Order: sequence, then structure tokens, then C-alpha cells
Amino acid sequence: MDSRTHMIGAFVAGTCLGTCLALALARYSLSKQRIRNWQGTPPTFSSEGIKEQARQVQGSHGTIDLASPPVQLDEADEIIREQFTRNVQFFGDEGQARVHGAFVVVVGLGGVGSHAASMLLRSGVGRLRIVDFDQVSLSSLNRHAVAVREDVGTPKALCLQRHFARIFPEAHVDARALMYDITTEEEVLAGSPDFVLDCIDNIDTKVALLAACKRRGLQVVSATGAGGRADPTRVRLADLSESTEDPLSRAVRLRLRRLHGIQDGIPVVFSTEKPKAGLLPFEAPGGVEANPADYQVVPGFRVRTIPVMGALPALFGLVMAAHVVTTLARLPVAPEPVLRLGREHYGLLHRRLIEREELRFGSGAAVDVDEDEVVYIAREMWRGRSARDQAARDVGRGMYRAMAHMCLTRWDASKPPTIDNLIMLTFEEAEAHEARTLADIASSEPQFYAMVTAVLQRARRDLAYPPRST
Repeated sequence: MDSRTHMIGAFVAGTCLGTCLALALARYSLSKQRIRNWQGTPPTFSSEGIKEQARQVQGSHGTIDLASPPVQLDEADEIIREQFTRNVQFFGDEGQARVHGAFVVVVGLGGVGSHAASMLLRSGVGRLRIVDFDQVSLSSLNRHAVAVREDVGTPKALCLQRHFARIFPEAHVDARALMYDITTEEEVLAGSPDFVLDCIDNIDTKVALLAACKRRGLQVVSATGAGGRADPTRVRLADLSESTEDPLSRAVRLRLRRLHGIQDGIPVVFSTEKPKAGLLPFEAPGGVEANPADYQVVPGFRVRTIPVMGALPALFGLVMAAHVVTTLARLPVAPEPVLRLGREHYGLLHRRLIEREELRFGSGAAVDVDEDEVVYIAREMWRGRSARDQAARDVGRGMYRAMAHMCLTRWDASKPPTIDNLIMLTFEEAEAHEARTLADIASSEPQFYAMVTAVLQRARRDLAYPPRST
């Protein structure tokens, strides 16, 4: 009896093992076939072909009703509340409710856009429209946020939509497999989105999208080139007018100014690092030289590739998502200015402060800040600009020259020159300020008074200083 039982058990186990192996081999074969299909000559698309593919995706998977009201999530639901509990602790109930109720559009779903969209979803954005005409390729996998080998050949928008349904199924995710241009502007931007993320790597399309957002009065944040970069400490978020170090930003800024009269007012994520790699030489199938334009999938889109280390586009996307979510939640964040000053410049500001104290009060002994704290005051509190000119457009060399005429002085002359009582002004502005009282400033310039007070209070909170009596 035991012998027969062992034989039957062995037979069943063998059958199960054989079935599993057969299924695994079949799946492996199918995967290899799909990969081979995408390793050959790249498919060619016409504009009409792209639009037809978009119609098929929309027909199969549905879209958001553009006239529908903002998503109302049941925030009393224990699962949703637990999933976003860290966000609630960070932003508060009202802040997270604004994130849940937001509608955000992400255009371009490669290394930058896929990570931005993924983090927006994980942050609780309740309504997303994700747009890209391209498909996942094998070479996408070194930088895409969620794609796996089984997704090769799938439209990037649909790939993200499928994965997102497993992360935050209550969210409304509208996947659009289409290319942004003037004919699709209304479809992409309809519904009054709260934010648009430009993650496109083609200059013409990028400029068109940014100009459309400005014309429609939509909040937009743009990403520039992450390819060829390796240093994560050089990534910055600043106004387009400050992104002087990045070649793509420079080209976009030039076209926006010439074609649309736009010079600033668009936050941009970029790197101050010089690219460590450039576009690779183009070779046609067979290794022969050819005109890259003859092999463009879409007219005007780059054919030559640039080496990409996946961590950098991911970082760009995460910076964009952080900017969007904090803005939606109304959490104030002041990006550090793109300002390169040496220690000698901060040392000069420090010495000027001591000299000013000696002239006004007979001694510099009350100065309770060192050079490192002067760096914080100049860069993070006053962003390298006079407190009276925080909207100045001087960047790069212009800002560098402007710093030569700056000094630090007390905001309230009756209180010591500590971090939370120092403002940066030009010499002339400092003389005028020191001749006035705070009561006079509060009465005649209430907006300026409120702005300075808010900056000093933020510094007090950042450094855990005790509140000042007023």
C-alpha cells in the first residue's frame, strides 16, 4: 500500500512539474518572440498611424469624462487613509485633500515622466492624464519607473495605467497614446488641469506645450536634458530664466522668447553639470553611414541617441513631482538660487556686517553669525538678491555682479544681529532702511513688511529658534 501511494505521489508530482515546465517554456518563448519583434528594424509611424493607435487604446481602455468634477475619495476609508498616512502627517488633512482632489497632466512618459507620474500617484493625486505616443522598448528598462520585459511593445501610457491600477486603484488614470502637437492640444490640456508636467525631449514639441500652458493660464513645470549626466548634486529647480547652464534650456528659452514673447515664469528642472557624453554617431542597418532624418519615426524627432544613466532622469522626475505635490498641498518651499559664489564672497558679507555694526553701534561684538550662517542668509533666505528686489531677473554673471553691492543689516535695530533679524540690501537701501522705523515700514509698505516678516519667521522655524516677541 505504501509502495503504491509513493508511486501515485511521484506520478502526480512529475505531472505537475512537467506542466509547470511546459508553461514556463511557452512563456519564455513568447517573451523571446516579442523581444525579437522589437530588436529588428524599428517600425515607422505616420502622424495618422499614431492617431489611429491612440484611438485604439482609448477605445479599449476608456478615458476620463473631461466635464466630470474632481475625484472625491472616501478619505474615511481605512485603506486609503492608511496608504497615505505619511502624507497626511506631512501636509495635514486639508493639504492631502487638495492633493487627492487635484487633476494633473504628464506629457512624456520616459525616464523622467514615468517617475514623475508614478510619484504623483503614490502621493495621492486622484486624477492623472498620462500622455505619450511611444512604446516601451528593451532599452527603456534601464530608466523607466515601472516597465518590465513583458511590457516591451506596449504603449508607455497604457503600461503605466496598468501598473498604477495595482498601486492606487481608486485614482482615475486617463492613458493617452498620442503625440502632443497643435492638433491634439485641446485633447491633452482639456479639463482645466491643476498642473501640467512637460517631460518631452523634443524642442519643437516642448516649446509648443509650454507656450500653450502659458496661454491657457495653466501651472506647468518643465524638465530639460538628463542624458549624459551623472552628478545628482547638480540637479536644480529654478525659473527658466535662471537655467543658464543647460543647453536644452537655452534653446527652449530662446525659442519661447522669439516665438511667444515668454522670458520667465516657468519652473524648470535642470542640471548645472556639463554632459559627460554626447549624441552617439548614427549608423543605418548594416553599419553604413546615412542621413538620420531619413530614419525619423516622427518628423523633427531625434534619431541619434544619448547615453543615459537611469538614476538621473528618475531624479529629475522626482524633483518635478515634489514641486507639484508641495504646491498643490500649499506647503511653502523656496528653491535655492542657482548662484555660485566662493567662500571669499560670503566672508566679505560677514566682514561688512561687522563693520556696519561697529559704525552704527560702536562694536561688532553683538554679531552672532559665522560665515556658514551667512551662506544660509544669502542663499536660502534672500536667494542672492536684495530683500527689496526678490523678483530680479539677474542670474549668472548679473547676480554675481549684483552681490558686490550687497550688505547685511538688522531688520529691527532694537534686536541683536542674529540670523532671524538680518536682511540683505544694497548699500543705498541699507542706509535708507536704517533711517526708518519698523512701524513706518509696516504702515507705508505693508506688503514688503509682511514678506520680510515671513522670511524671518521661516528662518526661525528652520533653525528651531524660540519665537520672538513683537
